[in-house]
Amino acid sequence: MTIQFDEKGKIYTKIISKYSVYSTIQTTTHRIEGNIYVKRGERLIDELLSGGQFIAVTDAKIISPHGEILVTADFLSLNTDQIIWIIPEDEIEDELSNDGDLN
Repeated sequence: MTIQFDEKGKIYTKIISKYSVYSTIQTTTHRIEGNIYVKRGERLIDELLSGGQFIAVTDAKIISPHGEILVTADFLSLNTDQIIWIIPEDEIEDELSNDGDLN
């Protein structure tokens, strides 16, 4: 591992710190659920717009239009041109919790 210091003593390494965002992704044909890794201090959209044609998804589940899990994989490389929409899990609201009434 390479470590560099600037004149003020700040440490720089080639390791990029990221955190995982569990997300639901709709592609042109299927839905995918899994973790997308985002650089610290950035948003999910920043990762998608970073210019790469593919995005890594870990602990991925590919789900058919009928809700059946077709494939599970530890790693999936997804072509960003195929993404229709994406929702981070912490943004999903439960219909029942919003309504407050089950009747």
